Order: sequence, then C-alpha cells, then structure tokens
Amino acid sequence: MNGIALASTLVLVLAAPAAMAAENRCGWVENPTPGNWWLTDRDGQWIIMSQGGHEAPGMEHIGDISAGDYVATNGNYGYACGCMKVDTDGEGMITRIHSFRQLAIAKCENDSALSTPQ
Repeated sequence: MNGIALASTLVLVLAAPAAMAAENRCGWVENPTPGNWWLTDRDGQWIIMSQGGHEAPGMEHIGDISAGDYVATNGNYGYACGCMKVDTDGEGMITRIHSFRQLAIAKCENDSALSTPQ
C-alpha cells in the first residue's frame, strides 16, 4: 500500500464513530401503569417506555416480571429487581434492550445506592 492510500485509510478509520458498547445496568425495573416502564439504578432513572411515546426496541426481553420476585403496587402493575444489558442515550433514555435478568427483590433492597420504589 502506498503512503497516500495508507494515510487515507487511517483517516477513515480514525474519523469513524466508535461503536458504543452495551451497558449493564441493574436496579429497580418499574411498571406502575400501562405502557410506562423505567429502570432506576445508582445513576438515576432511565426511561424504557412511556405511554404514547418512546418504546425501546427489545421490550420482549423483559417479559412478565410478575412471574418472578415482584411487588404489586397497582393491580397488575408494580416493580421488580433486575439487570439489563442496554444501549442508552446517556441522558436518561434506554434506546435498546439486549437482555434482561430478573433478580430477587432483596438484591435491590440491600443495595445502599438504591431507594425502594413507592
């Protein structure tokens, strides 16, 4: 490869945006009302879905949280503890869900960085 071709290739590689790695976020997964979901972790609240608005692709990974360790707060709605592999916008919005693993409620209750949902 000649010097010009090598320099051009290097410029293209350096100018390409870096691929964002999925983040592992753990905390309270809340579904208080129909169509509203968020995750509250040590960094704050992350919107997963808002009724009539944003819906992160990958919701099917969450499934029925009431089938596991779960607290009902509003009929069929409530919260659980879990870890999610997600993409975020860095400003409070989950933009894609890659995976979800529900944990025992005690795991989040014993995390001093988390406040129990109301």
